[in-house]
Amino acid sequence: MKTSELTSTDNYFEDFEVGALIRHARGKTVTEMDNVLITNMVMNTAEGHFNEHAMKRDARGIFSQRVVFGGINLSMVLGLAAQDTAEQCLRELTLDKIRLSNPVFHGDTLYAFSEVLERRDADQPDAGIVRFRHYGINQDDTLCVEAERTVLLKRKSHWADK
Repeated sequence: MKTSELTSTDNYFEDFEVGALIRHARGKTVTEMDNVLITNMVMNTAEGHFNEHAMKRDARGIFSQRVVFGGINLSMVLGLAAQDTAEQCLRELTLDKIRLSNPVFHGDTLYAFSEVLERRDADQPDAGIVRFRHYGINQDDTLCVEAERTVLLKRKSHWADK
């Protein structure tokens, strides 16, 4: 599978080919503020996100430090992919098949990749439907996040230079 780097805000429906794998340009290091602020705002009070002492003495030994809330990891990956996959989006249609396969800790850096799974016509002439699988990979090349997302994208033939 060929990996490309679109990294552009000018990607329309016609620019996506099924099978393409896009390596997005930016990465994001997850900070304590990212985890604590947003996790508090959504009222997720799980000790694994806030109590360093409890995580260090956890008898099960799953993690020895606080783990970043998975919703934040997913949001970061989608945000990193957005420049290439959402700038010409008219509507988000689905977000599903979410998998949080490995933990993310404060100080880890996430990078995003997107695979084009499907491209089809929509019920309107000025747009088409594209389904992506987004991947979040950390600095050690470990897969941490996967999700499938379907969007309604503008067609270049109807929107470009207008």
